[in-house]
Amino acid sequence: MWPNGSSLGPCLRPTNITLEERRLIASPWFAASFCLVGLASNLLALSVLVSARQGSSHARSSFLTFLCGLVITDFMGLLVTGTIVVSQHAALLDWQTVDPGCNLCHFMGVIMVFFGLCPLLLGAAMASERYLGITRPFSRPAAASQRRAWTTVGLVWAAALALGLLPLLGVGRYTVQYPGSWCFLTLGAEPGDVAFGLLFTLLGSLSVGLSFLLNTISVATLCHVYHGQEAAQQRPRDCEVEMMAQLTGIMVVASICWMPLLVFIAQTVLRNPPAMSPTGQLSRATEQQLLIYLRVATWNQILDPWVYILFRRAVIRRLHPRLSTGPRSLSLQPQLTRRSTMQ
Repeated sequence: MWPNGSSLGPCLRPTNITLEERRLIASPWFAASFCLVGLASNLLALSVLVSARQGSSHARSSFLTFLCGLVITDFMGLLVTGTIVVSQHAALLDWQTVDPGCNLCHFMGVIMVFFGLCPLLLGAAMASERYLGITRPFSRPAAASQRRAWTTVGLVWAAALALGLLPLLGVGRYTVQYPGSWCFLTLGAEPGDVAFGLLFTLLGSLSVGLSFLLNTISVATLCHVYHGQEAAQQRPRDCEVEMMAQLTGIMVVASICWMPLLVFIAQTVLRNPPAMSPTGQLSRATEQQLLIYLRVATWNQILDPWVYILFRRAVIRRLHPRLSTGPRSLSLQPQLTRRSTMQ
């Protein structure tokens, strides 16, 4: 695969690390601890979600379905990728010995793209659902909301998986990355690598941008209703404020964690002269930057469940006592309906 007579396998390219360095940094304890914290956080959020789904309204049930899909995705992403990373550290980061045929590397590359894109795409889907629920409350049948939400989650999973499989079909490549514990897309200058890197970056960035746009409109609509002339009678229900607070938190966390990596990938594959040499080698600085940005992106899977846990109504009421503890009989839906009939 690599020119100049390289004896490495199709996923194994030269990296800037010596055997002594591998022995010094090949400790599975840090990776295992990081993974366990994330798994425990997602399990806690999942248990809270299961109890919250009982007796919830149609709109909230649909939103909680998306949250369940997000938490399940984050949990499985940490479990599968963490297991591979820990096992490679235990093997002293010697990927060539553990996986000479690159089957494990290709599998990890697929799941890295899959579990990376899913939270961003699910965030955009959740933002779209809340946008329609707030601005077009009667445009969808309430009885089918939960079934439609699970269908949307399934479509998101299918789309992310389809993108992750592209390098196995010849568009892009998955290669072992520094320090030898994980596989990801190749930041090379070949057309397939550039196309796949830009496609991954474009989908991720569009998801974040769409989430920002729709969440901004939804929050502005809620604020308009809350502070309108009939605010005393038509304030948004507590659950609507709660859902938007959680969704905004998820969007902010995803943006902070993922945008640096997405920007770095686009800059690297478009760099002129190319960042990767013809033999497949990146500079030490580029490899270390990629590792740092990847670690920052991984925090998204740990912080997502805490956004839901901390941004619940019980916590919001403590910070904003004006949100009453009793259920509201009216929401913004009547006001939006009245406004549409007057036009």
